[in-house]
This record gives sequence, structure tokens and C-alpha cells, in this order.
Amino acid sequence: MILLLLLPSLLMAQDFAAYARKVAKDWNIVGSALAVIKDDKMVMAEGFGERFKGSGRAVDANTVFQIGSVTKSFTATLMAMMVEDSLVRWEDPIKMYLLEFEMFDPWLTDNLQVRDLFLHRTGLPSQGGTYIPCLGYDRDDVFDMIKYMPLATSPRTTYAYNNIIFLVAQRIIESVTGKSWEENLQERIFDPLGMTRTFVNESGFTSAAEGNTPHETVYRDGTIRTNPMEGEEQALHWLTAIGPAGSISSTVTDMIQWSRFHLSNGTLDGKTLLQPSSMEYLHKGQLITSQNHTKTTVYAPCWFIEQNNQYRVYFHTGTTWGFTALCAFVPELNLGMMWLSNCEPPSDPRYAIMRHIIDHYMNLPYTDYSEEYLKKYLEENKNEADKEAAAKASEVKETSAPYGQYVGKYRHECLGEAFITLEEGDLYITLGPESWPNRKHKLTHINAHCFGFRSGGAGFKLKFLMEGDVITFDLDLGENENMGLWRASK
Repeated sequence: MILLLLLPSLLMAQDFAAYARKVAKDWNIVGSALAVIKDDKMVMAEGFGERFKGSGRAVDANTVFQIGSVTKSFTATLMAMMVEDSLVRWEDPIKMYLLEFEMFDPWLTDNLQVRDLFLHRTGLPSQGGTYIPCLGYDRDDVFDMIKYMPLATSPRTTYAYNNIIFLVAQRIIESVTGKSWEENLQERIFDPLGMTRTFVNESGFTSAAEGNTPHETVYRDGTIRTNPMEGEEQALHWLTAIGPAGSISSTVTDMIQWSRFHLSNGTLDGKTLLQPSSMEYLHKGQLITSQNHTKTTVYAPCWFIEQNNQYRVYFHTGTTWGFTALCAFVPELNLGMMWLSNCEPPSDPRYAIMRHIIDHYMNLPYTDYSEEYLKKYLEENKNEADKEAAAKASEVKETSAPYGQYVGKYRHECLGEAFITLEEGDLYITLGPESWPNRKHKLTHINAHCFGFRSGGAGFKLKFLMEGDVITFDLDLGENENMGLWRASK
């Protein structure tokens, strides 16, 4: 009799595991894990594949992965706790709590509100500043740089996803509690929810990863290839610097507690962390992020909410260097899930698994979303590769100036000093904080006065501008932002 009662759950778990394995094979994902909860009962929590390509070291439900931007929902919940404690109000100007806060626009400095931070409607460019930590700058450095970033849109009018603005939220939380963001997380969320395998920053990940290694995912010659990332390419400094926007690492078993917490309206296992009114605010969509004839997706404070003609799902993805994540829950079905991987494919495989699970509980016809998404992905990447090859073939190659002309000291208004040196026929650039151990990078000539280099897991391009005896350079910080030229300095 007991076996008959358990059989449906076992069959569901087997189905979800089989599809997770199929998705991993389709997208050449080295290691992944999936947990599903239904009606507050664990349906499955299982790992698939390896922690390191070719190692044979298996992933399980307690393997620690980086969860990336799913971290933002934790920071938003902390701020909701500040509101409940009457320490902060969502509509208050940030300047009330941080006198040092400054934006490029003076009006915005005085009027940007706490709630704007969590809705990505600050006017900053999408992803602006994301790659600055890859040059060695830390949280305080990046916070101080926000005032130098020109706005891309008017505030409160446009959704533009941004990471570094969460450094402002972190400072508010710390200023009103007298404790660090990390301490608040541990005391107010991790400990009460029993998340014993959840950590923050570079140190937390490296102490708990147990060989789980990030892998790059690249399209090449019609196939998806994955390779382990090593050394600086893992961007672990970035993980700490980005902090409240994306530095949590966890397991699917721990993270399913996060889904339970959101499904339970703030009270879990007899512990009330947030009142229903606060949870309602966190789950209320306030900006449309996308819309077509089949669905509308809106953004709540650090949750996407997709409403289609069949169901409503709350979710957030996460992507760091070599790790991807998806946390999702469907309140009407009392269904929650968490998926983690140690590769960085696009969002498609995550969504394929999410939709497969929801379809199962909605009794919808079987659709192989992974196959659909993969076909489109391969076609799009082939077309893009063909365009790039054609552009490269038609490119007119120009020589650079004699390398010696570029040599010198340069200064930037907020990024500090940079030194261009010539050593044994090669150009090098040295920049970033003096405490950064990897400040010096070899420049690779691209074309004319354009050069490239890698730092902290990211690629950067710079272009020298030669106007008579005056030499400057423009450094692309990853999202076509430069915050002004670097000027020659004595």
C-alpha cells in the first residue's frame, strides 16, 4: 500500500531526472543539479554529471554552485526586513541614509528612491559597470564610480538590468543595522531557513566547492563545447566585488528552502521572517520587461513574473563566470524548483527544464523545449559566425603607430592611473588598484590604433587617439561605456 502511494512521486522524480539528463546532453553541460518541491513535499533533489570535466567526480544534491543573480532576491528580502523594522521606507530618497551617495545627475542624487534600486529603473545603462571589478576594483571603488556614469534613460521610465546599483542597497542595509550585508544574510535568512550549505563571496565558494569548477560554453563549428575555466578566468574577485548582486553560492537542497519560503508567504516551519504584506510587495510586478502575443513578463523587486495564457510563474536566473542558475515557483500549483549548473550556456536549457516541470503538473501535452531552443540557438549562432567571418574577410587591416609613441602614463578621472610600457617589442598596460596582484597585461594588436587585453576573466578593448602631440585612449569597459578618456599625464 505504501509503495502504491509513493509510486506517482517516484515516477515524477524519474521523469524530471531523465529530462534534466537530456537537457545536459543537448547543451553539453558538464555538471548540474535539480530540486523540485510540490505541496511542501520534496519530489526530488539530485545531481547529474561531473564537478570537473573528465574527473569522474559526481555532482550530487549537496554540491555547492554559484547562484549568481538569484542573490538579488536575498538582498531585496533583507531590505523588506529593514522596512518591517521601520528602519527604512521603500519610497525614501537614498540620500536620507547615505550622505555619500551620488549619481551623475544632481537631481537623481537627491531623488532616487530605495525601491528604484530593486526594479532596475535608476537610469543607469543596462549592465553598466558589471565588468569594472575585473580590473581589480572592489565594492567601495565601484560604489564611488557610480557618480561618473552618464545615464542611459530617464529614471523610473525604463527597465535596464544593472548589477552595481545593488552596492547602494548593501550600504543602506549596513548603515541602518550596523552589521555587514553578509552578517545580516546569515542571521536573518540562512540560519532561520536552515541553509547550512550556503555561502557568500569568493572565500565562501572556494571553501565549499569541493572541486566544482566553472566551465566556459562556446559555439564552434556547429557544436557546443565546454572547457574548464582556470585561474584568473574564473573571476572569483568579481564574485566578491559584486557582492549583493550575485555572490551567493549554495546547493539545490538549500535553495529549495528559498522556494518554500516564498511559497509560504514569509512563514516557514513555524518561523515568520516576513509578514504577508511584505511578501506581497516583493511579488508585485511593477515594470514590463517583455511582451508578445503569448505572454507578458513584468519585474517585481528581484523576481520576473511571467503571465501566459496557461499559468503564472515567478523566477530569476543567475549567471556568473562558468555557473548558471534558475530559481522558480508557481504559487497556484504550490510548486517550486531550483536548477544549478557549472557551465554557462544561454538561459534556454534552464527554461526548458522549468517549462517541462510546470507542463507536467498542468497536464499539458509533452513539448521538448530543449530541442526547440537548441535548434534555434545553433541556427542563430551559425548565422552570427558567418557574418563575423564575412566582416573579418572584408576588413581593411591598418598598421599601428610605432609602439613607442603609445608609451607613457595616463590618467582617468575615476579609474586612476594607467601605464603603457614597451618590453621586448610588446606593449603592456598596467592599471587598477595597487593592491590588485594582476595589474599588468599584454596588449594584443587588433587593427590600426586598437588593442585588446584580458583581466580578471573579461576581455577589454582600448583605442588610442592620436591628435598631434596629444595622445589619449578610450577603454571599452564591456558595455561600450568609458566614462571619459584616459589622458596622457606626466
